[in-house]
Amino acid sequence: MRREAAAMSMSVEQPLWRALTAYRALTAGYAAAIAVVARDSYERPQVAFGYLGVLLVWTLATLPRFTGAARCTRPLLAVDTGLALAGILLTPLADGAGRHAADGPTLPSIWTAGAVLACALKGGWRWAAAASTLVGAANLAQRGEASPNTLHNVLLVWVAAIAIGYVVEVARASERALARALEIQAATRERERLARDIHDGVLQVLAMVQRRGTAVGGEAAELGRLAGEQEAALRRLITQGPVPEPRTATGPDPAHGDDTRPQDLMALLGRHADARVTLSGPGTPVELTPHAARETAAAVAAALDNVRTHVGPGARAWVLVEDESDQVLVSVRDEGPGIPEGRLAEAAEEGRLGVAQSIQGRLRDLGGTAELVSVPGQGTEVELTVPKQDEGGGEAATGRRHPARAGEGTQ
Repeated sequence: MRREAAAMSMSVEQPLWRALTAYRALTAGYAAAIAVVARDSYERPQVAFGYLGVLLVWTLATLPRFTGAARCTRPLLAVDTGLALAGILLTPLADGAGRHAADGPTLPSIWTAGAVLACALKGGWRWAAAASTLVGAANLAQRGEASPNTLHNVLLVWVAAIAIGYVVEVARASERALARALEIQAATRERERLARDIHDGVLQVLAMVQRRGTAVGGEAAELGRLAGEQEAALRRLITQGPVPEPRTATGPDPAHGDDTRPQDLMALLGRHADARVTLSGPGTPVELTPHAARETAAAVAAALDNVRTHVGPGARAWVLVEDESDQVLVSVRDEGPGIPEGRLAEAAEEGRLGVAQSIQGRLRDLGGTAELVSVPGQGTEVELTVPKQDEGGGEAATGRRHPARAGEGTQ
């Protein structure tokens, strides 16, 4: 989530606005320095220095307004561009025929490009094209002729401004797409979490009521039929219904106690060990963060529920836990008939999300993996790899396989 928040807060535009602010200040000083050096060549120095005084005051006063698109308004850009055009057209009046004919710099010099680039950052390539065209026309008008040097400068500003405006438009579209993708990702994760919770509780109860009611018959059969309809409707809601708003975490879940201390995974899995389920693992605690331990235990419970549902209530299962330096490996194996090829994909399409959500979805949210290996006639094995780092932020799981071994001692 921290990476998502950082991506949301990034903006390609902000560095460009900061660079534009620095450019405007530096080029205003540069234009004033040129005027001071060439002061003896002006026929009307009062025009030149009067204009440059206004230019310096305007540039310094408006620097805070050129720090972002929100503060840089259309009227501000209109005045800024008008000031640049006025400086260009006043150059023949102040500069004298000699320097003017020799392609000398205009009064605002390269400060003019800052006004054009501001239009590009604010309005994209169309605004950039309009502003640069006006500046180019003003340059050609004050020169009186289209010299190669003038044409070169006009074309350079025009192309550069349009290119920057186009890049800004592409960047804005990319940022909007990224923001939308992150919203969808967050909503999808919450939807999957709710689907797991529903599958682990309500759907299983409804399915049991349907089976028992059908078996008993009579009024119970009608109750079973209604439970089956509600189960089907709820599955459709999970897979196709509206996406709920993501919830904001407000602290540790009181139902689970302190979420800061590591929790022993073996202690959680020990609740499932009985005459039918053999639990094997190290003799020392297998510590994970409380959330990772609970989610892993829930995934194992879902796998064992699948064994009881699809193999039989008396089916044997073996759970093996291996504690490695950077990850925990858990495998759940049964001796059932196996899963036919393509059955999991069909179940997901039907809204039966036991493997897709209760097992694979949980491990994916933890930054781990859940692999299912099934050979017809030889049973099924679910292999879970849980990284020991913070959920979703640590190293990627290696996906190594450690088949469960029947007959190992129970923890």
